Amino acid sequence: MRKNSIKNTRINGEVLRELSRIISREIKDPRIAPMTSVVSVEVAPDLKTAKAYISVLGDAEAQSATLAGLKSAEGYIRRALASSVNLRNTPEIQFVMDQSIEYGVRMNHLIEEVNKDLKEDDADE
Repeated sequence: MRKNSIKNTRINGEVLRELSRIISREIKDPRIAPMTSVVSVEVAPDLKTAKAYISVLGDAEAQSATLAGLKSAEGYIRRALASSVNLRNTPEIQFVMDQSIEYGVRMNHLIEEVNKDLKEDDADE
């Protein structure tokens, strides 16, 4: 199975949906921030490993605590995933912090500052 095949894309979507449900509804760890979302999932073609990209609304401390909580609940998450998704192998999940939303917000803020400076320069002329 190729990395970007239709089957792999479908498996990625199913694992993403189930991981989101498990993290938001089933895990009761207080370290995991309430505004934690699974941005994307990449399951390896051999179904042995998966990278789950996580986004957390909060500061760096909340992000690191959420990652620690998810890593400690990894066994439970994998077992719950195995019972809800019918795959030959249940992938071993590696959680990765996704910084793309923060990066986008920061870039948007910088663009707004540049536009504000340009408008002030035009007003001065």
